Amino acid sequence: MELITTDRDTNRKLTIVNKASINMEEHIVIIGNGVSGVTLARHIRKLSDKRITIISAESEFFFSRTALMYVYMGHMEFEHTQPYEDWFWKKNKISLKQAYVERVETDKKTLHFAQGGTMNYDKLVIATGSKPNKFGWPGQDLDGVQGLYSKQDLESLQTNAPNNKVCKRAVIVGGGLIGIEMAEMLRSRNIPVTFLVREKSFWSGVLPAEESEMINKHILEHHIDLRLGFNLKEIKSDNNNRVKSIVIAETGEEIECDVVGLTAGVSPNIDFIKETTIETGRGVKVDRYLKTNVKDVYAIGDCAEQHEGIDERRPIEAVWYTGRMMAETLARTICGTPTKYSPGHWFNSAKFLDIEYQTYGWVWAQPKENEARFYWGHSDNKKCIHINYDKNTKKFIGINTFGIRMRHEIFDRWLTEEQSVEHVLTHLKDANFDPEFYSTYESEILNKFNKENNTNIKPLRKSWKRIFA
Repeated sequence: MELITTDRDTNRKLTIVNKASINMEEHIVIIGNGVSGVTLARHIRKLSDKRITIISAESEFFFSRTALMYVYMGHMEFEHTQPYEDWFWKKNKISLKQAYVERVETDKKTLHFAQGGTMNYDKLVIATGSKPNKFGWPGQDLDGVQGLYSKQDLESLQTNAPNNKVCKRAVIVGGGLIGIEMAEMLRSRNIPVTFLVREKSFWSGVLPAEESEMINKHILEHHIDLRLGFNLKEIKSDNNNRVKSIVIAETGEEIECDVVGLTAGVSPNIDFIKETTIETGRGVKVDRYLKTNVKDVYAIGDCAEQHEGIDERRPIEAVWYTGRMMAETLARTICGTPTKYSPGHWFNSAKFLDIEYQTYGWVWAQPKENEARFYWGHSDNKKCIHINYDKNTKKFIGINTFGIRMRHEIFDRWLTEEQSVEHVLTHLKDANFDPEFYSTYESEILNKFNKENNTNIKPLRKSWKRIFA
């Protein structure tokens, strides 16, 4: 017998298998208390009375990793990043263990802890997230060299760069989203920042040239020393095993600094299973049901790697919302309703200093052979949209938007309905999420498209009856 209920957090319909048919004594052990691990525990509890244990060496309680920067910047305290009260776990019968898993014996279903002791499981879920990349740079393990991923990284930055008297300059190596977050954090304390980006333009492997150039200018406007097309050669040490400078590979220039931020991407945090029979690539190999090759072992979140990417997605997706979706999916499988992981249309959002970024569908750095592009940029060089569509069928493929907030559900529907670029432009006002009295740019955008494409597309004129229906 199955019951249907609604998850209040996601408004999704959930199928609950009759609890009498589920092994209540089954022990589900989740390694990792990030968004994937905690979401899985919560959804298993919604669906069953199974025994649940979450293991984490990073922190006792779950916190929002994306909020760490705002703690450093003084916008909130660390406890404000914890969405659940301490009593939540006991009330929901979710056991927490703060420990580091050193080794897994899959044949005995046993975990071994670095601090000593073991734990047995019936089903194991690896949700250990990511760790900052290191590429063997001389000096990469010196004091004052760090990433920005964990609670411990935040604590290290508080110590290494409390102000511009202790830290007279920081160097950030790597031009992704974490790198620009770290730059913003340090600049909030008036610490000079040199930003080494190996690409010729910021995040040019992801963003088209127009958006990338816009972000280059925005970074420079924030008094960040942006060095494009440069690589790190080495990190030099003082007499106390602490960073004193870095050397640029291409020029040999030495830059004195007190902190080096390594933000050149992340890799799955899976070293502790390398000696097991669990199949790995860059991450833990899983199928569409998020199962590994070993019975009763699963992986979700940043550390999970699909054997093949789903649709146009990469096999590893280090994005918080996909980790959450994997967890919701796996909870159903573990509780008796096998469910394939189906993430739907790609979307993402971020913030580049003062500019908000959203993307829906696919807008590649370079268009594919069958694709055409339409770009509109505002004169302030802080707002733009970039639409990708099929040049033969005119089918809408994706959009980037900077500085103008758009509605996820609208673009998700248009992608599902395979709407045309003309439909998107005609109804663009429907997708605008900015407050009522913000300036809008739909007419200007549509006029530019018409001029460039020799068309006469007009915006949809809504009646008051339709608006309030």
